[in-house]
Amino acid sequence: MFDHLLAMNDCVGEHSNQLTPEQKEPWLKQYHKILSEGWKANPLPKKPPKKKRGRPAKTKSQNLLTRLGDFEDSVLAFLHDVNVPFTNNLAEQDIRMIKVRLKISGCFRTVQGAEHFARIRSYLSTARKQGRNILDSITSAIQGKPFLLVASA
Repeated sequence: MFDHLLAMNDCVGEHSNQLTPEQKEPWLKQYHKILSEGWKANPLPKKPPKKKRGRPAKTKSQNLLTRLGDFEDSVLAFLHDVNVPFTNNLAEQDIRMIKVRLKISGCFRTVQGAEHFARIRSYLSTARKQGRNILDSITSAIQGKPFLLVASA
């Protein structure tokens, strides 16, 4: 499945515009074929164990197969819309610094301090994503001329 998703991403990257339904069809058929092969290799137990309450436990493989099937539209969103990125690495990078800060310090001392930290991180993240020089962006913000205001003027 991993290789198939990467190949799908490469195919989408090669096309500058949206894929047609005819172009998507073989990719979707292969996706479903891999899911069905996964279920054949990792079947659910026929009978739940006796004297146990609740749902029977699933393996990690079964949980993954369930999610790939139930959330197919979300997993393959990049295939249906070229504006959707294949990964969410940028979002994870934005959150990572906050988690590191919380892990080191344990917490923010005040809500206002947390808000200031989040505002600064957001500004720097936006500058980086827009390809701006970080040091110049910080300097202009300290001088009272953040690029967000300069761009709109």
